[in-house]
Amino acid sequence: MIVLTRLNDAQFAINPDLIERIHSNPDTTLVMVDGAKYIVTESLQDVINRIAGYRAMVISMARDIPPQSAGRPLGLVPDALSENPSGDKASAGKTVPQRLRND
Repeated sequence: MIVLTRLNDAQFAINPDLIERIHSNPDTTLVMVDGAKYIVTESLQDVINRIAGYRAMVISMARDIPPQSAGRPLGLVPDALSENPSGDKASAGKTVPQRLRND
């Protein structure tokens, strides 16, 4: 979340991943994916810098997560060449044939 300031000096936190676009004529206006609009006192460049800083922080935090010792790390999908969940190494990495649709 990034913290921004409304025109009445009230601060609020917003999820930058939900910002669709930002306008700056004359006030900086955030247009969200759901259509909501927020007018803020920060400049367009300041909002962009805060978003970039937030995303850099998220990536940095993700790098600092130690790998889990048991099972797959973070519940990710196993590699196609690795062992399948049943433990059968013989069928690991095999492809499944496509079925044609009846049109």
